[in-house]
Amino acid sequence: MKLATFNINGVKARIGALSEWLAESRPDVALLQEIKSVDEGFPREHFEDMGYTVETHGQKGFNGVAILSRLPLEDVMRGLPGDDSDEQARYIEATVIGETRPVRVGCLYLPNGNPAPGPKYDYKLAWMERLRARAQALLELEAPALLAGDWNVIPQPEDAARPEAWIEDALFRPETRAAFRRIETLGFTDAFRARVRGPGHYSFWDYQASSWERNNGIRIDHLLLAPQAADLLNDAWIEREVRGREKPSDHVPVWIDLDA
Repeated sequence: MKLATFNINGVKARIGALSEWLAESRPDVALLQEIKSVDEGFPREHFEDMGYTVETHGQKGFNGVAILSRLPLEDVMRGLPGDDSDEQARYIEATVIGETRPVRVGCLYLPNGNPAPGPKYDYKLAWMERLRARAQALLELEAPALLAGDWNVIPQPEDAARPEAWIEDALFRPETRAAFRRIETLGFTDAFRARVRGPGHYSFWDYQASSWERNNGIRIDHLLLAPQAADLLNDAWIEREVRGREKPSDHVPVWIDLDA
């Protein structure tokens, strides 16, 4: 099972680039963030014609997540549990029926949190605590499961080209990194870091200040694997070259290959 997480930064603005990527790279499962579309406005039929089952949790103009799968999907859940008043569309979960076994997949778009400190940062940390509770529940399934998406977290200094520039940013503040570690240390494996070590590996480059050309990037798109999924990991990689294409997202796909 080849699965990729990809913040596409607007499905309608980037439908050409997204379609080209799906046709060329052919993920079995694509976890999308920032679709910026309500469910009924998502170009479902277009992607169904490409062979994908489509499940969305959308919001007008902002946020929004989706799962596109060539494999059957079951038990779809929309929204992160723990706060019935939260109207932001940032989480969708489903079971992907692989060729050899099912995998429970959570697709997330974690709040940015800036400016920090402030109400948006408080919301980010509260959302991460709710995610920690959901992560614990997934572990209790004692089955292959993962949490993947745009985490808006720079876990370590080596995950930024210029870590000193992010010291006060909500993506790199100590409270953010500690909240990420609290989830990871429940028993999850950062799939990319299980395969690739060292600095220089990024998944996001800002549109401003020639960040792509200067490789001034950060790694904020992560796949955390429960132990039963980590045991199935064959490989993990970042599809960096997608950022250099025409009208790209500011993120690129991050992949895993599971024996499932």
